[in-house]
Amino acid sequence: MTSRKPDEQLARNSRLRLVRPRPLATARRAVTTRRTRPAPRPPEGTLPPAELARQARAVLADAVRIARWAAVERDPGSSALAAPARDRAAAALDLTPLQVRAGWDRARLAGLVELHGDTARPGWRLRAWDRDDMAVLRGWVALFDAWSLALPAPEDVPPTAVAEVVEAVPQLLSLLQLSAGPVLVPALLDLLEQRVAELREERCEVPYDPQERSPATPAAVPPSGADIGPVAVSPLLDWALEGLASVGALTLDKGRSATLTPLGNWAVWVKLEQICVAAQSPAGNIEQSAEDMLRGCARLTPGPARAEYRAWLAARTVSSAVAELLAVARGEDALLRGLAFEALRVVGAPAEAEVRAVAAEPFLRPYALLWLAEYEGMDPEDAPDVLTREEATWLWVDTAAAVADHGEPQLLLRHLDSAVQGTIPALLDEVRSGGHPRTVQVLVALAAAHPDPALAKAVRRAAFQVHTGGA
Repeated sequence: MTSRKPDEQLARNSRLRLVRPRPLATARRAVTTRRTRPAPRPPEGTLPPAELARQARAVLADAVRIARWAAVERDPGSSALAAPARDRAAAALDLTPLQVRAGWDRARLAGLVELHGDTARPGWRLRAWDRDDMAVLRGWVALFDAWSLALPAPEDVPPTAVAEVVEAVPQLLSLLQLSAGPVLVPALLDLLEQRVAELREERCEVPYDPQERSPATPAAVPPSGADIGPVAVSPLLDWALEGLASVGALTLDKGRSATLTPLGNWAVWVKLEQICVAAQSPAGNIEQSAEDMLRGCARLTPGPARAEYRAWLAARTVSSAVAELLAVARGEDALLRGLAFEALRVVGAPAEAEVRAVAAEPFLRPYALLWLAEYEGMDPEDAPDVLTREEATWLWVDTAAAVADHGEPQLLLRHLDSAVQGTIPALLDEVRSGGHPRTVQVLVALAAAHPDPALAKAVRRAAFQVHTGGA
């Protein structure tokens, strides 16, 4: 039995501090906080980013081909790749329908394809795939974080046991990295069983013993998953290793041993160090396009960034500069969307008409409403009051996507404080129904970063429900 039902424990432990959401400040901290300490050096022997990106491109080659085919050939109006479209893609790309379906799922998880309502569109990573190594590595890390969604779990195993194994996998990955070579599967199984036992002990789950029952008490029902012993953990270990191998994180030697790939070794180091790699700021921001200028200013604090915006704007006509900034804001990189509206704040009155016009676009509406509220004299601290609950939730997910793409895990956890909902269950309910195209990736990243096992499991469950189209 358990000392507290999981749902009750989640409800009691999931209170969020109700603070005013400051999405742009959160997104900017995603990149500016890195200026306070030097970036840790990767372990000796770690491949350079260009080589890691080459390997990541190889892992996701089929997903990229399918995403590019879908961007041109598939019928619009459906978020899923229906059977007719799968057959056409298989014929065009010389793949089996099963390979097409798997590649489509991987493309979604890696951010190569994003869902906008009932329509799937190419993600910004797809457009940057051939020229931006950091975008490639971030796409692969998103797939790595979602390995448990990339390969279905065994159907005959209780979901609680699956969740326990997913929670224990980081321990296995740490052992693989520390070993710097092959690790026998029996050793991994021993560690997995030990970690699962520790997780159950932490949750106060005790073995069922009918002799401890008083005569007047009906026979107790063993807790869900309490009968999961070594026999049941072994196939789940096989599933976990195959799932990690399927995303390119490790290799298996005929089921006898497992070894981290260079990509897997690098990803585990990144997770352990709690850092994210970001693209280097380009030089000569004033001469760059709006997108490159914003990327170059991303690591600046607000004061120097505004000076860069002013210099960039001075070299262009107002109309062309505003149009270019709004074009960037319509892209899929949420950090650039927020920065584009920061640059528009420097423009001021000449941008009012264009900003009012884009308030009708769902992706830009929350940003436009905040811009207009501040332009009309509202205190920036009070500006979020103009957003509806749905708009505030959409903006929270969009900002979380920026943090997940460009920030550190701890910042993603702190971003929870800016949610308008009072509890994490309420937040998950509204996030799942919000329809943001990055919802799955945000939830997976949040689950990977959260230290509370119960909350992390609930967030992973919500990510799975969104990924599979569940309620």
